[in-house]
Amino acid sequence: MSVNITFTDAAKQTLTPIVAKSGRQLKLNYDTDGCGCLVDGVPALWLVDKVDEDDVVVETNFVPVLVERPRLIFFDEEMTIDIKPGTTVFQLKSPRQILNGHMPLVEVTAGHER
Repeated sequence: MSVNITFTDAAKQTLTPIVAKSGRQLKLNYDTDGCGCLVDGVPALWLVDKVDEDDVVVETNFVPVLVERPRLIFFDEEMTIDIKPGTTVFQLKSPRQILNGHMPLVEVTAGHER
């Protein structure tokens, strides 16, 4: 399965200084921590230091985004990352649905959220 991720201009404007300053990569994670089982999860936008061995690189209209290969099934083929106006909260949308309407940017180092 392949996915196509598009960033809105507002999301790019917000993320550009963050990505540039941190020197990290963006990862679209399907976070299952505390959700009960592996099929219950919520998409999360992470800033990570390194690529994990099961990550695939998805080219976008902004910067490449990492996605775990086994988690691709939980995402739609066409997705847009936007930002809620007046906030620092992102949204992950597809033509069919809102996958996460309240997606914070999480800094992850050495496998731990900060």
